[in-house]
Amino acid sequence: MPRWMLAAAMAVVLLIGATAAQAAEVLQVRSGTLLQVGDHNRTYTVELACVAVPAGSDDAAASWLRQALPRRTKVNLRPVGNDGGTLVARVQRLGSVDAGSASDLGSGLVAAGLASAKVDC
Repeated sequence: MPRWMLAAAMAVVLLIGATAAQAAEVLQVRSGTLLQVGDHNRTYTVELACVAVPAGSDDAAASWLRQALPRRTKVNLRPVGNDGGTLVARVQRLGSVDAGSASDLGSGLVAAGLASAKVDC
């Protein structure tokens, strides 16, 4: 089995069964659509699903994500596929008080005008 398939399968199993105490944590916002998350044993690169950030808006989108997802924020990942070994998922912040921050982070980027929704999602 190719290494990326094994990693993706392990990530899906890990993230489907995650509870609040075992949830994935944001380790780093790498760009306007890429996050580095971990589960205390492994780290994963996660691409936000269903959004496209224009080249000129990447820094602003990354800044928005850093504010929405400070380091060690617990998140729920809903995998939708993979792209060359990178897990593609919808990302939702856990433990938020208000409903706005509990929504899909990709939708938040679109609402902030920093990204557009992909047509094929």
